[in-house]
Amino acid sequence: MKADSAPARGKRPSKAAPRSKTARQTLSRDAWIAAARKVLEKRGIAEVKIDRLSKQLKVTRGSFYFHFASLDDLRGGLLQEWRNINCAPFWAMREMHDIDGLQFFTDIVHVWVDEAPFSPLLDLAIRDWSRTSRKLAQEVKDMDDLRIALLIRSFRAMGYPPDESLVRARITYFHQIGQYALSFKEDPAVRRSYQPLFGEVLLGPLVQERGTAPRPSEMESGRR
Repeated sequence: MKADSAPARGKRPSKAAPRSKTARQTLSRDAWIAAARKVLEKRGIAEVKIDRLSKQLKVTRGSFYFHFASLDDLRGGLLQEWRNINCAPFWAMREMHDIDGLQFFTDIVHVWVDEAPFSPLLDLAIRDWSRTSRKLAQEVKDMDDLRIALLIRSFRAMGYPPDESLVRARITYFHQIGQYALSFKEDPAVRRSYQPLFGEVLLGPLVQERGTAPRPSEMESGRR
């Protein structure tokens, strides 16, 4: 009887609980921000809540407070994510000098088109969030102004006068933002096939004049 009741030799106690504890301990701040970003992009900032994220990640609220001081701290992390991937490329272009107009325009557009790392969904989510925050609304406006200013620089470098450069820059930018806002989708191959024509329409006659710069349709993949 004693032999039957004794645990079999060679068997070890289950370690399911320790593994679970380890998994919780290794949940990083970045993991919380990534989960919050998905909620932000799909449902908006009002749905980014500690309890919801804790349940989704299968951890306790205590795990959240191990990485964040408050919900506002997490929101700050989301904003920094937007700044890092959707703003930093344009900040870098602001520091460029002696630009070639057509190449500069191409580089700006490719930030949006390549989406590496630029995220249209995150940009729209932040824009929607800014409607509830005056401070964030100003930051979004400043970024819009910078993107348009960079486009204006590209058109001015191509030889267009100030007023026409402004209008062409706005048309280009509003077209891009409108495409995101409408959640317009099409086959990537079809989109790429239209890019040269879009370039010719947006860039206009100065770029198409012989001896000024190659036509967009003559540029391989939109780049020199």
